[in-house]
Amino acid sequence: MTDIVLEWLLGNYIEILGAILGLAYIVFSIKQHIFTWPTGLLTSALYVVVFFNARLYADMGLQVYYVIISIYGWYFWITGKKQNEKKVAVKTTRKVLWIKLAVVSAALYALLLFILSNYTNSDVPHMDSITTSLSIVATWMLARKYLEHWLLWVFIDAFSAGLYVYKGLWATVILFIVYTIMAWLGYVEWKKDLKGIEAKN
Repeated sequence: MTDIVLEWLLGNYIEILGAILGLAYIVFSIKQHIFTWPTGLLTSALYVVVFFNARLYADMGLQVYYVIISIYGWYFWITGKKQNEKKVAVKTTRKVLWIKLAVVSAALYALLLFILSNYTNSDVPHMDSITTSLSIVATWMLARKYLEHWLLWVFIDAFSAGLYVYKGLWATVILFIVYTIMAWLGYVEWKKDLKGIEAKN
């Protein structure tokens, strides 16, 4: 039994390390700590390899996007705060922005579905396209500190956990179940922070 576990650990060390760093990333996100971004960057770099091997090509491309948005988020969280603020303030998503984000999500979904269905051997093009398009939008919202990105992550992470069960990525399944719970906790924590900001104004 020990040999089997050791063999699995050695065979899946990239996924396991990515999962551990992924947990650190979500904790830093909830705390609004600047380490969110370097940790996220490293996690994404590892998952490029994991998702390529699992033939989850849209998810793999998403990780490349995460690397780029991590650099952007890192920069924005440092430079985007007002002079009297210690950090960039949390804000709510206005209706007009929601409409724009919905249009972007639908366009990304359609584009990804077309690419995956016609140019790859993906066996889950619809699910991969849904999670990828919504994740692109949610990560941009995190970088800009929109509160409701956490609600998107609750759905994305729960949906993704089911997808990874199908793919047999068990360390990632556990990670995404934890992500789902922590996304809700993140929403609660950021909402408290927003109320504190509103109380001061």
